[in-house]
Amino acid sequence: MLATIVLVREVGSESAPGEAFVTWGTATARWVLLATVLGSGMAFLDMTVVNVALPTIGTELDATVGGLQWIVNGYALTLSSLILLGGSLGDRFGRRRVFLIGTVWFAAASLLCGLAPASQALVAARALQGVGGALLTPGSLAILQSSFPPGDRGRAVGAWSGLSGIAAAIGPFVGGWLIGVGSWRLIFLINVPLALAVVAVAMRHVPETRDPAAARSIDVTGALLTAGGLAAVTWALIAAGERGVTANVLFAGLAGIASLAGFVAFERRIRHPMLPLDIFRSPQFTAANLVTFVVYASLGITFFLLVVDLQQVLGYSPAQAGLATLPVTGLMLVLSARAGQLADRIGPRVPMTVGPLLIAAGLALLSRVQADATYLGTVLPGLFVFGLGLSLTVAPLTATVLAAAPSGHAGIASGVNNAISRGAGLVAIAVIPRVTGLTGQAYRDPEVFATGFRAAMLISAALAASGGLLAWWLIRNVVVGGADPCPAARLDRRHYCAIDGAPLASERDAAKATRSAAS
Repeated sequence: MLATIVLVREVGSESAPGEAFVTWGTATARWVLLATVLGSGMAFLDMTVVNVALPTIGTELDATVGGLQWIVNGYALTLSSLILLGGSLGDRFGRRRVFLIGTVWFAAASLLCGLAPASQALVAARALQGVGGALLTPGSLAILQSSFPPGDRGRAVGAWSGLSGIAAAIGPFVGGWLIGVGSWRLIFLINVPLALAVVAVAMRHVPETRDPAAARSIDVTGALLTAGGLAAVTWALIAAGERGVTANVLFAGLAGIASLAGFVAFERRIRHPMLPLDIFRSPQFTAANLVTFVVYASLGITFFLLVVDLQQVLGYSPAQAGLATLPVTGLMLVLSARAGQLADRIGPRVPMTVGPLLIAAGLALLSRVQADATYLGTVLPGLFVFGLGLSLTVAPLTATVLAAAPSGHAGIASGVNNAISRGAGLVAIAVIPRVTGLTGQAYRDPEVFATGFRAAMLISAALAASGGLLAWWLIRNVVVGGADPCPAARLDRRHYCAIDGAPLASERDAAKATRSAAS
């Protein structure tokens, strides 16, 4: 489910001018939609099933909590650090081509995951999966945006988001079922036939598009600095929890920070940076991404620990744990578009404040999930409040990020926000288990894990609440027709405008596309 929340942000990608469009309702349109839904659905399914499988993987491969952290973070690390590069490669060399390369790469890495003999091999394969995801992820919606004419994009993206949402919704249950009837390895191996279907459809039916104005050079140095910096910092944070702050840990952390600082300095210097730093001159854009970091740090640790707690403390099977979390996905699918419409009418400030506060309340309720808790009495109320807050937060937050960026940077804005949301989860998963005593073999001791889980949920609730307070303090709320409307917003009177930004869309269908994708 979390994958759905963050991946839909790629709706900001701009279409390439001068390309022949696919008409909605034709056979070709249906094939294009099928290829993109299967491709993104493969990534969504993988993200949602892995957390459900963590206790089983840990037991079979004799992994520590640090090993489980790396199984999740190995994928998030390469994906978050390379996703902007993946988008640039698609614009430069062809979106279908890079999408296909990412699909094949993802399938090959999934095969390695399914055959991994030890936790270290699984972590390495997961990192390779992230590389494939970084090539695959930007391409899915970019293909829709560039293949369909403006008048059809709303329906195309809406259909994509709904069908992909189904994949996210059934992912935890399917993962639990596969573990129950076979092995955790099947959750990775199932990607291979899915990828073969994506390749077959895309090769035959998906048109190639590219951006003729894309930079001829690719910012490989920037990508390597980002990946190296994030890897070193993440390793230092996880290793500190497992072995304490040693000289090697301290050196790795400082080297990672230096690499990230070098990335910022390098991006200031080059002509075609992977990340144009002037995008952060918009106070609204910077504020929205700050809220994103805090809120998604809360979400990252929540989804990492929740299904483990349900299995290790309450004794749920993997299938039961996956099924238990479906109400959150259901609320997202039903309410997110309506939350986007509400933000259109009243501005983003109130939804972005109330939503994280509801998330915090839901997490506080979930902190009560101990050994004697019942699903209807304790788990479901917490998940319901949490899901309401999530539904109220995601669409306004996404729309605010896109609206706050200059129109020429819409694709970059969505990629930056995607990377920040994943990076936030990566850091939270690396830090919070150590703070709460969830290290070593703690996940195998229900009493120890329950104590750490409670502390982690309270920390997560505090992070979410601080995100709501930051939104109230920093997000500017200018509504069309109010005291200070911006001229660009008059292109579509349903949209607010953000500081230094354009309206979310100047065409009715593009607006619908963004709201649909946020669901």
